[in-house]
Amino acid sequence: MYQVIARKYRPQTFQDVVNQEHVKTTLENAIAQNRIAHGYIFSGQRGTGKTTVARIMARCVNCVNGPTTTPCGVCANCIEASSGGGMNVIEIDAASNRGINEMRELNQSVRQRPASARFKVFIVDEAHQITTDAFNALLKTIEEPPEWVIFILCTTESHKIPATIASRCQHFSFRSVDFEDLTQRMAWSCEQAGIEADPGALAVLAAAGEGSVRDSLSALDQAIACCGNKLNAADVRALLGAFSIELLEKITHALTGSDSRRMLEVVDELERNGQNLQHFSRELARYFRNLLVARISGPETRLIAASPAQREKLAAIARSFSEEDLTRYLQLSLDLFRDLQFSLQPRFHLEIGLVRLVHAGRLLPIEQALAQVEPAGASPAPPPAPPPRVAAPAPPPRTGPSPFEADRARKTSAMAAPPPKEPQSSGANALAPEPARPTEAAAVSDWRQKLHTALMELGLPFTADAVENATIAEVKGELQVTASKSDSLALRAEDLSKAVKHITGRDMRIKVIIGDPGQIAQPLAKPVATDEDNATSRALANPEVQRFREVFGGEIRKVRNLKE
Repeated sequence: MYQVIARKYRPQTFQDVVNQEHVKTTLENAIAQNRIAHGYIFSGQRGTGKTTVARIMARCVNCVNGPTTTPCGVCANCIEASSGGGMNVIEIDAASNRGINEMRELNQSVRQRPASARFKVFIVDEAHQITTDAFNALLKTIEEPPEWVIFILCTTESHKIPATIASRCQHFSFRSVDFEDLTQRMAWSCEQAGIEADPGALAVLAAAGEGSVRDSLSALDQAIACCGNKLNAADVRALLGAFSIELLEKITHALTGSDSRRMLEVVDELERNGQNLQHFSRELARYFRNLLVARISGPETRLIAASPAQREKLAAIARSFSEEDLTRYLQLSLDLFRDLQFSLQPRFHLEIGLVRLVHAGRLLPIEQALAQVEPAGASPAPPPAPPPRVAAPAPPPRTGPSPFEADRARKTSAMAAPPPKEPQSSGANALAPEPARPTEAAAVSDWRQKLHTALMELGLPFTADAVENATIAEVKGELQVTASKSDSLALRAEDLSKAVKHITGRDMRIKVIIGDPGQIAQPLAKPVATDEDNATSRALANPEVQRFREVFGGEIRKVRNLKE
């Protein structure tokens, strides 16, 4: 039965593992010094060797010649560890065994000694899938397991492992594999399998893996199935849907020539060939990133995941642009890729995005733009005279006050105008109409006008507007301001005191009353008891009583003389 390359050529010793030198060195020293811990956490990107290293660890501790860093690979314990199953090496898929019942069974299995080996190794894949309750059930076992038990938790999301579990284990973080190491590993695998592959094809496969050995080897298996025993870059690129550097080079040619038409032709070619426009925008952003890195670091840099020939070509293209231009293109391509994720018309977004790249290439640095400006003493040739035009008649000059002054004058005249007089009721039982008090009305209007002007001079326009709608009266040396509830919010006593002191030069007590400001004129007299005596007349003439009736209204039914 056929076995895929990722499994057929799986590493069996620490020396065979690609990269991860920090993990291999630590584990080899721990085994050599017999300092084997009871719990390990292997975390990192997919396909970087977590489960592989866990199986190698099981072989090293259970080999008949061990514990050793170089297991024989032929004994029963080594074969059992390589296959990933048996009585002594138990692999658990935490994605399907994540509950508390499975952890209880694991706790029971821990108590049993290994059948024919030195240690009982539990390898838990996708350990972050275990529930919180299940981790709590496993907590005591991981903290103090029997001397023959080793736990190895493998996960791609180490932040989901509870801190109580992580604190009881040694944590090893696996890194993504370098591009050069990936290509070398695939070249070795092709050599073992009798496959001819040029460096360009291996570079495309390694770029598709994005740092994962398993992903790159799976792509290699797919390429062998499609292309046979001889692989070339063009066929592999067509199989994986990757874009050639020649196609991406058309974008840079359009940018150097400031040709928007060529940009639209590239989009039309992608659409006719059924290419994924979102994938193309992502590759375009990566292309500009590689150009920027090549422009900064040169063609020998390890920061570009490409073959040496491709790096040389990228460096040659990057010399046609400045770092500022490439930085601008990279940002615009990243914005374009983000917009295409939610676009209902990806072709339109891609077209306008590529045209924006052309427009961005026409921008000049501010220094260069200023250098092109004619000096002040120069006399440039006059531009051609424009055709004569009929000039529109100029508007007449403004006369009279401005609109703001007219509005202020209107408000002042409205506040100074006397209030309308209310009709007096007649009848035998009605009181005689009280004489008008023009002096008091004028004083109220005068106070209101003075306060409004002072508040405007002090820069308090909101308080001035509230004063304009209020009723103001001076009663026994106290300034009483009656305003509605909404206007009273702007009438702060400290602001009014500041305005009064600005007017009079002295302090005055101020009282803000919430109510209906009403009119300055005295309200209608209310009917009283039929017996009109001197006490009733004196009470009605009292200023405090009148003020009380102005504010609260009401009807006086009886007046009692307390002196009698």
